[in-house]
Amino acid sequence: MKKILIHGTGHKAASWKETISCMNDQKDILCPDLCSILKGKEAVYENLYSSLIEYCSALDGPFHLCGLSLGGILALNYTLDFPEKVETLVLIGTPHKIPKAALGFQNVIFRFLPRSAFQGMAFDKKDTFDLVNSMKKLDFRSRIQEITCPVLVICGEKDRVNRKSAYYFSQNIENAVLSVVENAGHAVNEENSKALARVLDEYYVGKG
Repeated sequence: MKKILIHGTGHKAASWKETISCMNDQKDILCPDLCSILKGKEAVYENLYSSLIEYCSALDGPFHLCGLSLGGILALNYTLDFPEKVETLVLIGTPHKIPKAALGFQNVIFRFLPRSAFQGMAFDKKDTFDLVNSMKKLDFRSRIQEITCPVLVICGEKDRVNRKSAYYFSQNIENAVLSVVENAGHAVNEENSKALARVLDEYYVGKG
């Protein structure tokens, strides 16, 4: 069964490379690049989510869906709208509500960064601003109890920003379990790839 790993705003599809290399089962793993699947459309959440739907529609389901940060938001959104396509859901460093104040502060910092600073991120400077601003009203809290597939919630032990969200998801989603990865912050897939690979391997055993 296919596993789809979705990266966050500050990363590209290649951010999963080290984690995948450490996994026992590396077959049928797909890592869509969010900028690429947009196919030149405006970088706003609505377009990005529509692009993910189009990407997934070309795949035979069900499949395992895993996302980090923005990728987790997209994966959560997709699972709510297309439950029949998702075998399991993994949320890594994913906020349970959009932190508007934090995003505002982040945007202030981004304004002073040179365009070159965005080369390793999913989108360029303008598109990053546009995407972040388009997400401020997202809120899935009233719907998460609709999720019935098995859910694994992962949070790096140093990711203080998303720790509360991790507990929220684990306590409010049926069939959800929580795993805290040591020696890692928000970007668990890059900061402790081996530990994340081990957690994912253990979770996917016996799940198709």
